Amino acid sequence: MQRRDFLRLASAAAMAWKPAAADGDIPRIGFIQSGSRQEKQSLLDAFGENLSALGWTHSGNIAVLDLWAEDRTEALSGIVKELIGSGATILVTAGTPATLAAKRAGATIPIVLVGVEDPVSLGVVESLEQPGGNATGLSLTSSEVIAERLELLRQLVPGLHRLAVIVRDDPGLDQKLQDIRRDARRKGIEPLMLEATTGKALELAFARLRADRCEAVYVASGPLGPAKRARIIALAAESRLPAIYSFRIFPVEGGLMSFAADYGDLFRRAAGFVDAILKGASPAAVPVEPPRKFDLTVNLKTARALGLTIPATILASANKVIE
Repeated sequence: MQRRDFLRLASAAAMAWKPAAADGDIPRIGFIQSGSRQEKQSLLDAFGENLSALGWTHSGNIAVLDLWAEDRTEALSGIVKELIGSGATILVTAGTPATLAAKRAGATIPIVLVGVEDPVSLGVVESLEQPGGNATGLSLTSSEVIAERLELLRQLVPGLHRLAVIVRDDPGLDQKLQDIRRDARRKGIEPLMLEATTGKALELAFARLRADRCEAVYVASGPLGPAKRARIIALAAESRLPAIYSFRIFPVEGGLMSFAADYGDLFRRAAGFVDAILKGASPAAVPVEPPRKFDLTVNLKTARALGLTIPATILASANKVIE
């Protein structure tokens, strides 16, 4: 598949989305993503490349339109309706906000979700083994990832006791907070939960964590927009505290460290769900699968600026080390 053939500008109107076949019978796949194409192009590429490997090629026997909400989650419901109105036969919803937008819009066509934390508690599926509705796909195993992030921080800060946890009002927040509290206390760490949904709240959160003598920071929110990411990274640097993040984009842009599911692998596997549904599988009976691969990224430049020595065990297991 040629990249220029597969990709379509996010600003393309739905009426320009036409199947290549003369009879118009080829399946149409709507790909919905929060964030920008510039930041997440590699994820779309991974999805498209595996679709091609499975025998589905754009301008051949399938049509794919990708639409991006940038940082405007409020635009997601409109994108869903646009795709459904254009005759999409399957929606691929990347992340929790896009998936919830599809469900709330009353989508009845199959939904392949990617990277949704606890889709059962969110009401997206009835169970992981038997989704029971029109959605299936790939979840995030919150508890396993949380425990590993806490362990990485404990290796960085031996004797870690007081941990600041920065969150925002994301879908599924209550369950995430319960998991963090439980796993932190099992490790003898007392978490200080700080909700920061605005720039001002973020400033206040970091002032609070410094006053409470926190020894490390766990940023549990999503990738956020570029400006908020930059501010969080800057505040962590000003506080002289090690911080771990939920997405690789943070250490790439100057944060210390991230540990998360390998999103490239999730999107490659999402193509397999699309393939199965196109061949007749019902989403109701296709189990939701957890991540199989994880990504640890460490920024050594940031570590040096903080006066930290990254343990050899962390460096040895890192997928990417930024010099």
